[in-house]
Amino acid sequence: MSHVMNTYARLPVAFSHGKGSRIIDVEGKEYLDALSGIAVSTLGHAHPRLVSAIAAQAGRMLHTSNLYRIREQEQLSDKLAALSGMQEIFFCNSGCEANEAAIKLARFYGHKKGVESPTIIVMEKAFHGRTMATLSATGNRKAQAGFEPLVSGFVRVPYDDLEAIKAVAEHNKNVVAVMLEIVQGEGGIHLASIEFQKGLRQLCDEQGWLLICDEVQCGMARTGKWFGYQHAGILPDVATLAKGLGSGVPIGACMASGKAAGLFGPGNHGSTFGGNPLACTAALTTIDTIEQDGLMANAERVGALIRSLMAEALAGLKGVVEIRGHGLMIGVELDRPCGELVGKALAAGLLINVTADKVIRLLPPLIFSENEARELVERSAPLIKEFLAA
Repeated sequence: MSHVMNTYARLPVAFSHGKGSRIIDVEGKEYLDALSGIAVSTLGHAHPRLVSAIAAQAGRMLHTSNLYRIREQEQLSDKLAALSGMQEIFFCNSGCEANEAAIKLARFYGHKKGVESPTIIVMEKAFHGRTMATLSATGNRKAQAGFEPLVSGFVRVPYDDLEAIKAVAEHNKNVVAVMLEIVQGEGGIHLASIEFQKGLRQLCDEQGWLLICDEVQCGMARTGKWFGYQHAGILPDVATLAKGLGSGVPIGACMASGKAAGLFGPGNHGSTFGGNPLACTAALTTIDTIEQDGLMANAERVGALIRSLMAEALAGLKGVVEIRGHGLMIGVELDRPCGELVGKALAAGLLINVTADKVIRLLPPLIFSENEARELVERSAPLIKEFLAA
């Protein structure tokens, strides 16, 4: 591993190139990619439209900084506003940076209202990032351990529990926002109910709170809609994006509307690299390709097929707790820790992931075909059966 800091338990493989939903290692072995770089490679690998756009932009200009207007950034902000219903967008480089911006925005909002110690309600099992503020908002003690003291100003409640949030409202007058993942990715592919989302939107309106939706993993058409909150027909005050936005080129976004729009002014927040011409070109091309190739509908259709085929293949199998998901964001929960399946799948030419110890996480690229869906189940189901029988 040379001099790379040892912060990842890396699998013993290195990849050299890919095409579509296939990826090839340095030894020439081919794999079916059902993880897409953890929901990042929206268009799969070496998509010709994306390759061409990035190469052309690199030949013109990579970076200028936010001291100047950036045409591609303005075009992307207009496109995202039209798709999301939001009013303004701040660009950065990653999901944790987008969530940091959202947290700062909520605190700024609170101070504007005269709240000296603004508090944000967050959820158990949530994952919002690894910076100090986003780590503090995250509901994973394993990730937090060793980094105390954590940042104050967060109150944690059970996921998908509106009554718990109402109870906090009764006793804590410092609350200014609620931060929600519509689908908890790292937490095990848990979905917030439509009723909860609608009730939370209403409660935030009644209390004068900001509703922050973390769409870092579930946004960008992965669930079968552009953004997860659109399934419930609600509009948050703040929504964050990253991962699949640039199809592998690092870019994040913090979008604001309503009470949260117009709060930040020059000097309140910033990013040196955020929203540079290259990253914005990748994002614009990603969005255009999703639209032109019908990839949002494809995510819904192929995701439903994977869940159906997996349920059929694992029917009646003791040890399978639940198969759940939205679009191409799928979790197969077992009744025991199953991390060893990642290595077994790798040996079988398949890239998957295990999160929350017991949940097999499937995040194929949005270009995944029905035949690849069948291949995914045909390769993974026997591994699961063999594991549970051991």
